Amino acid sequence: MRLERILMEISLDKKENMSHDLDQILISHENFDGHELGKLQGNIIAEPIFGYDSKERNDVLKIINGIVINKDSALIEYTKRFDKVELTPDQIQINGKELKEAHSKLDKKLLGSIKQAIKNVEKYQQEIFVGKSIPGKVKYTPIERIGICVPGASAPLPSTVIMTAVPAQVAGVKEIAVVSPPRYNGSIHPVTLAVCHELELTEVYRIGGAQAVATLAYGIYGEAKIPIVDKIVGPGNKWVQTAKQIVSGMTVGIDSIAGPSEVLIIANDKANPAWVAADMLSQAEHAPGSAITLTDSMPFAQNVLKELTKQIEQLDRADSTIECLKKYGRIIELANMDDVVHWANKLATEHLEIQCGDESREIADKIKNAGAIFIGDYSPVAVGDYWAGPSHTLPTGRSARFASALSANDFVKATSIIEYSKDQLAESSDDIIRLAMTEGLDAHAKSVTIRQGK
Repeated sequence: MRLERILMEISLDKKENMSHDLDQILISHENFDGHELGKLQGNIIAEPIFGYDSKERNDVLKIINGIVINKDSALIEYTKRFDKVELTPDQIQINGKELKEAHSKLDKKLLGSIKQAIKNVEKYQQEIFVGKSIPGKVKYTPIERIGICVPGASAPLPSTVIMTAVPAQVAGVKEIAVVSPPRYNGSIHPVTLAVCHELELTEVYRIGGAQAVATLAYGIYGEAKIPIVDKIVGPGNKWVQTAKQIVSGMTVGIDSIAGPSEVLIIANDKANPAWVAADMLSQAEHAPGSAITLTDSMPFAQNVLKELTKQIEQLDRADSTIECLKKYGRIIELANMDDVVHWANKLATEHLEIQCGDESREIADKIKNAGAIFIGDYSPVAVGDYWAGPSHTLPTGRSARFASALSANDFVKATSIIEYSKDQLAESSDDIIRLAMTEGLDAHAKSVTIRQGK
């Protein structure tokens, strides 16, 4: 009994310390320093990739070079070294039988949810697709071949496959290669395989990390053959994101450098503080993950903090979540809602929730920079992650200032169409020649004059 009492006292002390530890994330408008918020965001921006002069980045370069030079033998070696799985060349690709078997064994209710999620995403992507050619002006062509990176862990991530592959299929992409590290019993989690089968994705490889990115970018052509892709999409750890950054450009396109998950919640005293706290924790538990609430009410801000300290005690990973909130989380009371909107636009966050009662839509209209906007009390980020239709592959780290959610429109390319007649060229020739000569490009000018018989 004495031991139980001691353990209970230790537990109570820990809970009291949790509350004290989190007090520092609550900031009033009198003490608000925008520079501190900028520094916080700068730290989250730096998370997804290794520093330019770091040993790890140099290791990524070595891995990429190894794939380029030694092809499948290097891929097999890296898989053994980093994933502790020994593969033969014919084991790199998941065969059709394995995909079908995983699909047949999937829980029927889960399969039903997956099928409906696919339909939701497909419908939404079809509605927003704008890649229709305009005769004589522009021709839109689907990217021929893409690669999808799916993180590997003991828990499956089927939503990643849905949110990347379905937009590509709507755009008309014919070849889709899926890569995922063999972290589940030496292979890919069966739920992920089942989703691939449901989407009729037959090219699935049990490879991950920087070596998988390099394989997609440069191809391997030994005993095992994986052709190069034209674009790489999907999330991943620092090794994956750093490799994506290195190979992007002339060799292959990428969707983005995917940073830690972020949520910014705009809320007033009409919101439910327990729900706001739960939404903050849903991102902070990623550790790292950024969770910020902006409000114009100090009593509401204090209630959110109370709810955080209460709910966090129920989490399995309370300690790491607390540290994440202290590093990347804030509850900030600002002077008014105009200031709240101003800072929301400056932060340009990945997920932006607005829980302001009847004012929510009006405030949403003032938001210029956000990856996705979730309006109202009943639109948590999880709805977008799995169900609503937009891809959950969103711009992070302030990139929502210039980037958008991944969509079907990211899987087509536009080709300009120019077709001049003899009379049209004659009418424009003097102007074209004048501009070419101004730039000192007389061969350009002569390519016009020779057609004029001059």
